[in-house]
Amino acid sequence: MDIGALLTSAGINIAICVVLLSLYSILRKQPSNVSVYFMRRLISEPIKHSDPFRFERLVPSASWIVRAWQATNEEILAAGGVDALVFLRIVVFSIRVFIIAAMICVFLLLPVNYYGQEMQHKQIHSESLEVFTIGNVKEGSKWFWTHCLALYVISCSACVLLHFEYKNITKMRLAHITGSPVNPSHFTVLVRSIPCSQNHSYSKSVEDFFSTYYPASYVSHQMVYRAGRVDKLMKDAEKMYRMLKTIESQTKKSYMPCCLCGKSTHSFEALNNDAESVEIKTSSDELQPSQREKVENFGSLLSSFSSGNKESYWM
Repeated sequence: MDIGALLTSAGINIAICVVLLSLYSILRKQPSNVSVYFMRRLISEPIKHSDPFRFERLVPSASWIVRAWQATNEEILAAGGVDALVFLRIVVFSIRVFIIAAMICVFLLLPVNYYGQEMQHKQIHSESLEVFTIGNVKEGSKWFWTHCLALYVISCSACVLLHFEYKNITKMRLAHITGSPVNPSHFTVLVRSIPCSQNHSYSKSVEDFFSTYYPASYVSHQMVYRAGRVDKLMKDAEKMYRMLKTIESQTKKSYMPCCLCGKSTHSFEALNNDAESVEIKTSSDELQPSQREKVENFGSLLSSFSSGNKESYWM
């Protein structure tokens, strides 16, 4: 075993980890990346436009690692949501399984493999890596049962830990759903890639599907054609709202109804009429064959638990 090569490999991996952590520590401090790393906080808190340059942004720090390590599940849930907490629980589960496997392999399998054959052993740093593997155990050895035992213990431990993690995540998810305010999106599921049928329309196919498989929770559905037009409609409405808010703020600055008594006012401005650009066709008979593939459906359900378990694509 080449100790120098082993230390070199470990040093390269550690150096790469340090560089990546330092790069993340620097990037998360930049104002331009706030929307990437702190989007949830931006939604709940007002945005500060004035943020002067500071040299501390270019210096990596490790304080965030300590705060992240000491954070509780409630704090992670409030800061990142359920998905972030579930992802961290998966990481913790993987670490626990790795610790169990490492302890069993080091204290049970490693001695069996090392003394698997009757040979004169040298110093450990002079041995090759093959003496630590199962290949060093002679054929017909009575110690093969240790490898089977290790596999069973690791597999059973992983299954037990996975059961408890799944149970905790399920309770956490249900508590989050029941504790959140009622939102129409919790009772709506988006269905895409609806297959074309010669005997039934898209609307009839969706109704038959939900009525057959989810009769207790299905309420109604709404067909949407040309999903890109729906997105454009929402963007146009948001743009129009911003324009109206800007005009309202400008008109409040001047109290003079006549330009003879002060500077000119801009109480009225011409707005573009984009009614044609946001028109949505609601009949599948008027669509071209290439457009019929872009049909989507919003299905309304009685319970949020049912909507959370539906697939977004037609199976």
